[in-house]
Amino acid sequence: MAHTADTDFKTRLQSWLPKLVLSPSLAMVLVFVYGFILFSVYLSFTDSRLLPSYGWVGLENYSKLWRLSHWEISLTNMGIFAALYITICTVLGLSLAIFLDQKIRAEGLIRTIYLYPMALSFIVTGTAWKWFLDPGIGLENVLQTWGWTSFEFDWIKDRDFAIYTVVLAAVWQTSGFVMAMFLAGLRGIDNEILKAAQMDGASNWNLYRRIIIPQLRPAFLSAFVILSHLAIKTFDLVIALTGGGPGRATELPATFMYSYTFTRNQMGIGAASATIMLMTIAAIMIPYLYAELREKK
Repeated sequence: MAHTADTDFKTRLQSWLPKLVLSPSLAMVLVFVYGFILFSVYLSFTDSRLLPSYGWVGLENYSKLWRLSHWEISLTNMGIFAALYITICTVLGLSLAIFLDQKIRAEGLIRTIYLYPMALSFIVTGTAWKWFLDPGIGLENVLQTWGWTSFEFDWIKDRDFAIYTVVLAAVWQTSGFVMAMFLAGLRGIDNEILKAAQMDGASNWNLYRRIIIPQLRPAFLSAFVILSHLAIKTFDLVIALTGGGPGRATELPATFMYSYTFTRNQMGIGAASATIMLMTIAAIMIPYLYAELREKK
């Protein structure tokens, strides 16, 4: 009996030990992540300005937010940035994955080179691209020094083109990660199916169009969700690269939220914009997670 009780105690201890080890981290996540998310949502319904306040104003902050031209500008910039960022990263990542899937030489080295930018922080990426695109010290200055005096590339200073410099930097950093996702999907396709299609006379174009690309649907969906999430919360890249300028040409919802919360002392409006960003991300993530869990069941 004593041996049985000892065995039961060890079994219970083994089952509870992972929970005990993870409980402090879980508690911190609940408090400092989800707790502060709920607190920010609450602040969006208050008259908070420089510091949190608890005067309830209902939907007044949301009403003010949607009347601000700055918010409309940030949403327009977000639409341009997200559309180009997601599309280019997806197309470029898929193209690179197909290229590497041909079993080329030095695949490991090339894959590492493509993936290296993802190891950098967005602050580093933004700073490096700011130097590269600066007309005074970057690409334009170098080519003019070499004798190509007619060359001009001042997008980072141009209100109409500055948002595209953010797209360039973001695509450079993330496309390698998307490539890795598609490459994993390509390597997971059953070779027997491909061999059977080739024996039936399918060309490479039809092979990719009718068999390979459709089987990459989970990779496409995952890439879309991850890129959408990154696009919505993009902040440090813009701050390091353009600072939201020139003017408000590259202001995004995340930079708008920071500006109104910590610079303009309009914490209620800043919290309202943060809540809308959270709802947008949730609208993308929840259906994806639901589909994944349903598929596993």
